[in-house]
Amino acid sequence: MGQTGRTMTQSASEIQLHDQIDPARITALNAVLGVGDARAHPFAHQVFFWDAQRADQLGRDGHPRVGGLIPDLGLPRRMWAGGRLEFHAELQLGVAATKVSVLERAERKTGRSGALGVVTLRHEIRQEGTLVVTDWQDLIYREEASGQTVSGSQAAPGDETLCGARTFTTTELFRYSALTFNGHRIHYDRDYAQEVEGYPGLVVHGPLLAQYLMLMAERELGGLAAFSFRAQAPVFDFEQVSFCAKPSAKGLEMWVRGPDGRLCMSASAQ
Repeated sequence: MGQTGRTMTQSASEIQLHDQIDPARITALNAVLGVGDARAHPFAHQVFFWDAQRADQLGRDGHPRVGGLIPDLGLPRRMWAGGRLEFHAELQLGVAATKVSVLERAERKTGRSGALGVVTLRHEIRQEGTLVVTDWQDLIYREEASGQTVSGSQAAPGDETLCGARTFTTTELFRYSALTFNGHRIHYDRDYAQEVEGYPGLVVHGPLLAQYLMLMAERELGGLAAFSFRAQAPVFDFEQVSFCAKPSAKGLEMWVRGPDGRLCMSASAQ
C-alpha cells in the first residue's frame, strides 16, 4: 500500500486526504456486499481516505469531534441525511488518489422536532490529476433524544417494476463500519443506540443502503453517471427491507421500503 496522509489548510476550510486505491480493500468491500467481481463499483471510494483520529479526539458517539472543518453547532446527535454523486471516471485500482473536502454549508435551524444543524460537505476525488468523483454529503445534527426515536411515517410507493428484499446481520454492519473506518456507535453498540440515541436497535448505515441501490442501478442501467439519495427514516438490524426501482425519464426512481411500508430512503439514478 502507498502512503495515507491528512493535510488541512490554514483556514481550516479544506481538508486533503491522500490514499492508495488498494485492490485488497475493494475485494473486502465486494465480499461484504456479495459482489462477485474485483471492480471498484460506484461509491467504493467510501472505504478509502480514512481520517484516523486518536481516541481522545473522538466524541461520545465515536465520530471525530466537531470543531474543525465541521463547526460545533451545539447538537450532539449526528446522522447522514443524504447526498449527491457525479461519477466522471472509474476509480483505478493501485493508483494514488487525493480527496479534497470543502464545507459548503453549516447552519442551525428549528424544525418540527426541535433544533437541528444542517451541514453539506463537497468531496472531490482525483487520480493523476483527473476528477473521478464529486460527492456532496449532507449531514444532520440533532438535540439529545427525549424518548424513542421516531422511525418515520411517510408511506413508500408501491408501483415498483423491480424489487429485492434483504436483511442485515450485525456482522455485516460491523464489517462495513470497519471498512469505512466509521466509529459511529449506533451501528455496532446496541446499548448506546438504545439508551443514548433512543433507537430500538442497531441502525443500518445510510451509505450502505445507498450502496445497494447504486449496485442495483448500475446493473439495470449498464453504468452510473449520477446518483442522489435522501434518508427518510432509519432501518434497523432486525428488519427486512425492500430495495425498489422503476424507470424514470433520466434513468431510475428508487427507494427503500420498510417492513411496515414506511419510506426509508428515496433516490434517483442516471
